[in-house]
Amino acid sequence: MSIQVSPANLEFSKPVSSAAQARATYLTKLLDLAQSTVTETSELQALRDHAALRVQEQTFPSTRDEEWRFTDLSDLLAVELAAAERSAVTPDAIARFVLPDTARLVFVNGFYAPELSDLGALPARLTVGNLSSASDQQLQTYLGQQSGAEEVFTALNTAGLSDAGFVFAAKNLVVDRPIHLLFVSTASQPVLIQPRCLVVAEPNSSLTVIEDHISLGESVYFTNSVAEIWLADNAQITHTRIQRDSQSAFHIGKTAVSQARSSRYIGTAVSFGARLSRHNLNIYQTGEQTETVLNGLTVLKGEQVGDTHSSIALSKPYGTSRQVHKCIIDDRAHGIFNGKVFVPKAAQLTDAGQLNRTLLLSPKARVDTKPQLEIVADNVKCTHGATVGQLETDELFYLQSRGIDASSARKLLVYAFAYEILSQIPLESLRQTLTSQL
Repeated sequence: MSIQVSPANLEFSKPVSSAAQARATYLTKLLDLAQSTVTETSELQALRDHAALRVQEQTFPSTRDEEWRFTDLSDLLAVELAAAERSAVTPDAIARFVLPDTARLVFVNGFYAPELSDLGALPARLTVGNLSSASDQQLQTYLGQQSGAEEVFTALNTAGLSDAGFVFAAKNLVVDRPIHLLFVSTASQPVLIQPRCLVVAEPNSSLTVIEDHISLGESVYFTNSVAEIWLADNAQITHTRIQRDSQSAFHIGKTAVSQARSSRYIGTAVSFGARLSRHNLNIYQTGEQTETVLNGLTVLKGEQVGDTHSSIALSKPYGTSRQVHKCIIDDRAHGIFNGKVFVPKAAQLTDAGQLNRTLLLSPKARVDTKPQLEIVADNVKCTHGATVGQLETDELFYLQSRGIDASSARKLLVYAFAYEILSQIPLESLRQTLTSQL
C-alpha cells in the first residue's frame, strides 16, 4: 500500500524568534530568582510548586498580546535582576511616610520588619501581622485562592512566596483605626521585590486598609506585588493603594477582590512613581447585592508609562458598581486605561457605571483609553465613557484676571481635576501628603 503525502498534510513547527526566546529566558530567570528567596519547606510548598508550574506554562507578555498591546516591557527585559535581600532600615528613614493614628505593618524589600511596625492597641479579634499570625485553616482557605491566580506575574509572586502581610477581621468586628501596610524598597542594585498581602473581612465586619509602596532611593528595581482581599456577607473594606516608587523602577501590581452577598468594597488607587507601572484590578462578585466603588488617579511626567487594567465581573443579580479613573499626563509620558465590566445573563438588575477622564498637559503627552462593557443580561443599567482634554484657556484667563499668576492658576486647575479622587482617601494626613506631591 502506498501513502501519498501532500504539502497540506505536513505540519511544520514555526521557528521561535530571537525576541520570543529572549522573553522565555527572562521569565525563567525571574522564576529562579523568585524561588531562590524561599529558604524553608512548609505547608506553602505545594502552593508554590503549583504556581511555578503555571509560570512555566506561560510566556513573558509582549505587545502582541491583546492585554499588553499598549504596554511594552522591553526596557524591563534589558535589566539584569538579582534576588532581593533583607536590609536594615532605621525608623528615621521612614518617618516621613508614617501615618498618624494608624496601625503600621512594615515590609522592607518584601521581608517583614517587626522593629519598624506598630501594632499596639488593636481590637482583640483583629489579627494584623505576617503569615505566622495566620492559622493553617486561614491560609488554606484564602491564600492564593483568588480567581486569576494563574496570571503569569501573580503566579510568579506565589512561586516565591515566603511571607506576606496578613489582616483578618473576625465576624461582626468594626475596626475604626486604619491599618497601614507599608512596603519599603531600599534597593541599591537591580533586584526583584515581591510584596504580598492578604486581607479578610468576615461577615458583618468593617475595616480600612492603606497599601503603600514607597522607595528610599532612586535605583532600578522590579516590584511585583499581589494583594488578595476577601469580603464575606455584609462586610465592608475601604482600601487605599498608593504607588510612589523610584522614578527608575518597574512596578506590576495585582489587586484581586472577592465580594460575597451584600458586601461593600471602596477602593482608591493613586499612582505617582515608577518608570513603568501597571495595576491589574480584578473584582469578583460571588453573591447578590454587592456594592463596588473604584476611584483611580494616575499622575505621569517625563517618559513614564502608567497602565491601569481593571476587570469587574458582576455575575449575580442586584450588583452595583461605580468606577472613575483619572489620568494627569505631562511631558512625553504615556497613560493607558483598559476597564472591563462583565454582566452575564444571570446578573439581572445590575447597575454599573464607568468613566475615564484624562488631562493632557503637554502636546507630546499620550493616552490610550478603552472602557468596555460586555452585557448579556437584558434588564440592567450600564454606562461607560471616556474624555480626553487639556487645560481650558478661558479658565486660566479667568484665574489670572483675579490676580493669580499663570503657574499658580495651572496648578490650581490640575488640583481641582484630581480632587474628586483625592477627596475619597479616608485619612486626612495622607490626603495632604499626596496633594503636596501632586
